[in-house]
Amino acid sequence: MKKAATETVNQIKSVAKEVYDKINKKKAPSINMPVRALQNVKYDPKIGYFELVGKMKERTLSASTVKSFAQTLLLMNESKKVVESSDIMTKREAYYVSKNWGDAKFKEQPESDGTMDDIEAMMMIQREQLGFIPEEDGGAVAGSLTIIEQDIETGKTNEVDCTKFVSGAYNIPNQVEDLKFKTRAKFVLAIETAGMFQRLVKHKYWKKANCILVSLKGVPSRATRRFLRKLADENKLPVYVFTDGDPYGYLNIYRTLKVGSGNAAHINKYFCVPNAQYIGVTPQDILDYKLPTHPLKDVDVKRLKDGIKNDPFVQNHKEWLKALKQMGTMKKRAEQQAFAKHDLNYVMDKYLPDKLGNRKTWLP
Repeated sequence: MKKAATETVNQIKSVAKEVYDKINKKKAPSINMPVRALQNVKYDPKIGYFELVGKMKERTLSASTVKSFAQTLLLMNESKKVVESSDIMTKREAYYVSKNWGDAKFKEQPESDGTMDDIEAMMMIQREQLGFIPEEDGGAVAGSLTIIEQDIETGKTNEVDCTKFVSGAYNIPNQVEDLKFKTRAKFVLAIETAGMFQRLVKHKYWKKANCILVSLKGVPSRATRRFLRKLADENKLPVYVFTDGDPYGYLNIYRTLKVGSGNAAHINKYFCVPNAQYIGVTPQDILDYKLPTHPLKDVDVKRLKDGIKNDPFVQNHKEWLKALKQMGTMKKRAEQQAFAKHDLNYVMDKYLPDKLGNRKTWLP
């Protein structure tokens, strides 16, 4: 096993031994893990991502917790077996494996997903290091980048030149930790919608702007976020994010990519891109470019209010507070594709050059 895998297995054994020793001493065993919520994080712009503030929850073996306690230990055992054999287990497979656990089996997948997240938080390591991966892969990549992959069995490397795709793009795999990169690009442009990504790829915008294009596919997966973080750090590249002009694009997609979430604060330092800058559709853009709009939905209004009142990231950046309040006053939102009102390629020919040339229009 690799060093990281050995450390993971040893950590699982350590937790199991602690439980075993307490039982031998006729004491109720317990497992401690951080509370995963926005109320348990702090945000320091100098650090760049949400950090835990220390609130913990304790899972103690009792008559009422015997099932959840057993599920935690059984899932940790499955993780140990998978890591030791250099295998993987999808989140869905973990749910079905539990059907062998008798009364301890999970009734629905959200139960197994929650237990998996608890184990990750308790051990403070990435879920992928525990051998668990999501069903979906990451986003897509095109442009001035060569990705170097290594075959685990043979040790041979394979170079994927992302400029060579005639159509389509490189799909980010579930596990990206061993990927290496070669690039002369000036920046990375992360794009919310598949449609806008495809338009930029179709017209080879990456060549015109000397950049790397990454499709986020909505809220970016952990693999996509980790990929962007590694790419930015290892090649000293700025990351610019282009989303729809709506609360979801601001507070779910962009904020999650840049500083993380309260639910995953225990691993935000691995999956956030603190140097990311927002160059997507702002409320002011809606006015300046006379974009077609849609009215805010009730869920949008709620998200705006929650962001202004409760989000540490928003509260630390007056620019975001101003933008969210402006959208709340306008009661309107706009999509990336709204620029098609002017011309199908207006985004490439006018909007992005304008944005990239004027940092005053960006948001932190």
